[in-house]
This record gives sequence, structure tokens and C-alpha cells, in this order.
Amino acid sequence: MTRPGGTWQNWGRSESVRPRRVEFPRSTEAVRRAVSAASAQGIPVKAVGAGHSFTGIAVAPGALLDLTDLSGLVDVDVERSRVTLRAGTRLHEIPALLAPYGLAMENLGDIDRQSISGAISTGTHGTGARFGGIATQVLGATLVTASGDLLVVNEDENAELIPAVALGLGALGILVEVTIQCVPAFVLHAVEQSEDLIAVLDGLDDRVAAADHFEFYWFPHTDRAMTKTNTRLPESAPRHPLPTLGKWVDDTLVGNGLHQVACTVAKTIPATIPGINRLSVKMWGNREFTDASHRVFATERSVRFREMEYALPVENVRPAFEAMRALVDERGWRISFPVEVRFAAGDDRWLSTAHGRESAYIAVHRYWREDPTEYFEAVEQIMLGFDGRPHWGKMHTLDAAILRERYPRFDDFTALRERLDPGRLFANPYLDRVLGG
Repeated sequence: MTRPGGTWQNWGRSESVRPRRVEFPRSTEAVRRAVSAASAQGIPVKAVGAGHSFTGIAVAPGALLDLTDLSGLVDVDVERSRVTLRAGTRLHEIPALLAPYGLAMENLGDIDRQSISGAISTGTHGTGARFGGIATQVLGATLVTASGDLLVVNEDENAELIPAVALGLGALGILVEVTIQCVPAFVLHAVEQSEDLIAVLDGLDDRVAAADHFEFYWFPHTDRAMTKTNTRLPESAPRHPLPTLGKWVDDTLVGNGLHQVACTVAKTIPATIPGINRLSVKMWGNREFTDASHRVFATERSVRFREMEYALPVENVRPAFEAMRALVDERGWRISFPVEVRFAAGDDRWLSTAHGRESAYIAVHRYWREDPTEYFEAVEQIMLGFDGRPHWGKMHTLDAAILRERYPRFDDFTALRERLDPGRLFANPYLDRVLGG
């Protein structure tokens, strides 16, 4: 978000910048004019969405294009269940746009505040061993290149570039439109419960294979796992949504309000964290409900945090998790935020964290007023030892030399970047680090 006085900062308050200029384009032509003007002035230009990346991927020291007003539905192909959206459309706005056509997005993450362009460009994903990240739903895109021209990528034009453009880190141009493959609207039957951690780990392969969408959270200093199992059902299936009061108590009062208090207390008195975590596991408890898919996938997150997430070959998730758990005990850290474990299908997107392999994700968090450096960097070393790839939008320390070894199509991507943006109009310090100058 851009604050009074012109300083932009991301949601996690881990990145900020005072751009030379801020613009709010409402059309593709407005984006083209802004890119051409920045090029003529010799200043870099970057588009930003909701600012939900924890890295500096969207930091814009030159011209900042806030895509909030470049939003909405462009086109719908009901017969093929495809929609084209303007790049600034927020994920939480999309269900209402799709509802009149009986469509839904195939899978979503657990936060829906991001823009569609930001979500695909950073590799945002949900969970489910048979489902890829949001970028795998991309069938086409239109972007403004450094020359100010439009590059159309779809099945009929430049089709070979879809795997690069669908997850482009903002390095290839400014996305203005995105075409998504949707599915018929559906509901999810959700079962959320507290279980013994070792039992969950022992049965992990079977649980992941049997469920449409499975994930679990582990509160450090406890022996419990909070599991979430979602089963896809037809839209016509009976719905049993959470009662309004019960949902408010679970998600707003406990999940956000009391968690905020707990994080504040924990920062001041770290010794209270193990007791607070054990209490949190008990208070969040068990629940079962059925509702529209987007209402189940996403949850409100008002407690500000910072996050690092690594993708691993799925067979490495348990040893990596156990090594990380042992590390917390060995270092004597007091960690108030849960660790999240999710799963995704392999895909063909050149810079996808799941490129070419079935994947599991381990995400660690810290309250935003706590310094995450020691915890994150130590966990990162474990993840690297298990062939991990960092989420592009979440904190990590890797650079191009290391990342090149972990992505088979890395050099293909940088070659395309060289062709589309030889003058690095869309560069910033983060992209210089992860892609090279």
C-alpha cells in the first residue's frame, strides 16, 4: 500500500520504498503510456498489486504502477470455462465475477487479498496433491513490454511462452490481462481437527493421496497437528456453512483477536510461548462444515507476520520437517506462529517451485514485530539440504548462482528476459539478486 507522503510498504512491513512517481492506470493504454514515459526518462517501472509478498519483488524505486483500478472481467467463454481478467483484479473479487456463469477457480491459497497478476507472478499456491499452483491455471496473458508494445501469449500466439509468462516474477513486462481456465462451481466439505503429530506424520502419504486438499499446521512446543481436509463436491450438494456466530468466534475472536494478544504477550515474555501454543491448540479445536469453495479455501489474516516457505520434493517433506522441529528444540527458540505444511502437483512453469516434481511446502512464520533472521536462515539451510526451492514472494537469501542450479529452465527464462527487457526497465534490487543483473 502507498501511504501519505508517497512511501509504499508491503503488508508484512518487511519492504518499503519511496518511488519517484506513483500512477494508477485504469486501462491497458494507460499502462503503455506509463511504461513509455519511464523508458524515456531512464527510470525503472514496476507494477504492484496488494503488497502481500514478503520479498522485495514488487519494490518500485522509480515509477510505481498501482493496478488497483485495472480490475474486472474482460471476457468469458462459458463453453470452455475460461475467463479473462484485468491484472489488478483481487482474488477475493473473482468469485462474484464468476458466479453468474456457474464457474470457480480450480484451487486457491489460504489468503485471497492478492491481485491475480501478483498471485501468479510469485507462484502463489494452495494445497492438494493433484492440483498445481494458481499459475498452472493460466492459459494466456497480455503484457506491456519494455518497448511499450503489447505481447499477447495464448494458445494461438506465442504459445511456447505460456510457461514463462504465467510465472514471470514481474521481470518480463507489466501484465495487463490474464486468461484463466476455470471449473464448474463446486463446494468443499471441510474437516478441521487436532490430532497427534506423530500419527499424522506416520500416515502422511496416505492422507495426502486420499484427500482432494490436505494440509496441517504444527504449533512449536506442542505434540499436536491441526489438520485440514477438504473434499470437493458438486455445487448442488447440501451446504452446512459455519454458523455466523461460531465462525466469528473461531476466525475473528480466536484466530485473529486472541492470536494478536498472544503474539504481543509472547514478544514481551517469550517464556509464555509454549503455554500459549498449547492453549491455542485447544481453543482452535475441531469443526466440520460445507460451503462454497472460495469460502473454505481462504481465511482472514489480520495478525501481521513475516513468512518464509520452501518447496521440497514430496518424499523429503517428513525428514525436512523433523529436522526443523529438532532445530527449534536444540536452539531453545520460542516460536509463537505455527508451521504450515502443504502439497502440490508438479507442473511445467519454468520458474514454478513445483517445476517437474510433485512437491510439498513447509512455511515458517514470525510475528512482524519480531526479528525472523536467525530462525529463517537456520531453517533455510535445512530446506536447502533437502533440495528446497524458495517461494518467490516469501523471505529467503538465495541468489541467481544458487537458483540456477535448482531450476532446469532458469537460463531459458533469463534469455527471454534479455530479449524482452534488455535495458532492465522492470528490474529492481530483488530481481537483480535472484535473476542476475
